[in-house]
Amino acid sequence: MSLKMLNPNADVLNKNAALHMNINAAKGLQDVLKTNLGPKGTIKMLVGGAGDIKLTKDGNTLLKEMQIQNPTAIMIARTAVAQDDISGDGTTSTVLFIGELMKQSERYIDEGMHPRVLVDGFDIAKRATLEFLENFKTSVVMGNEPDKEMLKMVARTTVRTKLYEALADQLTDIVVNAVLCIRKPDEPIDLFMVEIMHMKHKFDVDTRLVEGLVLDHGSRHPDMKRRAENCYILTCNVSLEYEKSEVNAGFFYSNAEEREKMVTAERQQVDMKVQKIIELKNKVCSGNDSNFVIINQKGIDPPSLDLLARAGIIALRRAKRRNMERLVLACGGEAVNSVNDLTPECLGWAGLVYEHVLGEEKYTFVENVKNPNSCTILIKGPNDHTIAQIKDAVRDGLRAVKNTIEDEAVVLGAGAFEVAARQYLVNTIKKTVQGRAQLGVEAFADALLVIPKTLAENSGLDTQDVLIGLQAEHDQGNVVGLNHHTGEPVDPQIEGIFDNYSVKRQIVNSGPVIASQLLLVDEVIRAGRNMRKPS
Repeated sequence: MSLKMLNPNADVLNKNAALHMNINAAKGLQDVLKTNLGPKGTIKMLVGGAGDIKLTKDGNTLLKEMQIQNPTAIMIARTAVAQDDISGDGTTSTVLFIGELMKQSERYIDEGMHPRVLVDGFDIAKRATLEFLENFKTSVVMGNEPDKEMLKMVARTTVRTKLYEALADQLTDIVVNAVLCIRKPDEPIDLFMVEIMHMKHKFDVDTRLVEGLVLDHGSRHPDMKRRAENCYILTCNVSLEYEKSEVNAGFFYSNAEEREKMVTAERQQVDMKVQKIIELKNKVCSGNDSNFVIINQKGIDPPSLDLLARAGIIALRRAKRRNMERLVLACGGEAVNSVNDLTPECLGWAGLVYEHVLGEEKYTFVENVKNPNSCTILIKGPNDHTIAQIKDAVRDGLRAVKNTIEDEAVVLGAGAFEVAARQYLVNTIKKTVQGRAQLGVEAFADALLVIPKTLAENSGLDTQDVLIGLQAEHDQGNVVGLNHHTGEPVDPQIEGIFDNYSVKRQIVNSGPVIASQLLLVDEVIRAGRNMRKPS
């Protein structure tokens, strides 16, 4: 009432109405994403205002692309997107877990329980679950030679939830080899050194890993070779075109010869640079069948291209800056910013450089390089939405492999961790908690079961049967997950189903925090000042 006195236009939702608005928003978002979870999850079709279509199973893409109006749902969606930014996966699981925590809380709150008591229980359960996760994880020693099979299992588990099985298994090998290619001992892994390039061409199963680089442009001179073997590669950032002076100056000349002299003098500077490159080419390529390729970050004008073509040099201009870093890592040599001190040590080497023309697009492939520390995943597909789907899956797969190498630990998947943590909370922790906070621990424990429950539901199985079977096995001391084909309990270790440790930790950490904040809201007031900064 007091607020109405201050601002008659204010919208106020009091105690129960505010709480139920938050709970319903969380449940609503949960229902949208529920069917996406796991390898048997369904696909959502997002249609934009202009009629453009996006098919996706990736929770992160859905939450980013969907227009969400409800403020509570927006808050949950942001948490899930932050989860993706930090660990690369687990968006759908985060939303489901928050939704289920709210759903379990609703039962107790409707019976007259105060949210604060539940929140205290959540806090105890969260700390206990994180401790349990530390003991439950499986350590993996990475060292200088990581266990490739283990990395493949983790990547496969992630990628299969985004794509159909045959393609997912093919991409698994690609992402593992890509991360191992760019990995350097004692240095953090920089996933930007994996170029992701797409071509609308052939089928999705033609996607492959290029140990080298694919550039999305070709040479700009008709006389340059389209294919060359045994190539020296000069990576440079030198302007090989005539540039106007920064100072506006006028020249007066009295006859045509003087004008010719001036034009010659203007060109001379650029021609000298080109000549130095040609001299280096003659020095390293004379007496053998090697070729010479220049990849330049700045421009090369037509007269310079013509000089280079006559000398038998392949030249590419205006390469992306990021590709200059990748080129040096892939081919060796070093990137030069001046042509004054060119030596053969500056040059990289590639066994094969060729151009592929697709419609009006040109692609240049730099392959067969020695000891590459950078590579390209070349995604192919017949249409845009297939390519977009594969791109999302590849990104998540790369992050999964990177997380495993950095965590040096994995967690058993297929819902095994959730059921084990639930049994631990109910059988061990709940007995140590005094008073009504026990109910918060119980609500948290039941909420964890949303993952195996949803996996079973999406596979067309009976959720009650599945959960009873899994809990019975865990009570006997067997750590099992769900076989989504048969509904029987299965050992995830034998099946090779592993999740990322950092992803699980992040879900357990962030879910209860957001749920607790939403449960403690007792008034929603739409009377605040405009929070955007004045324009």
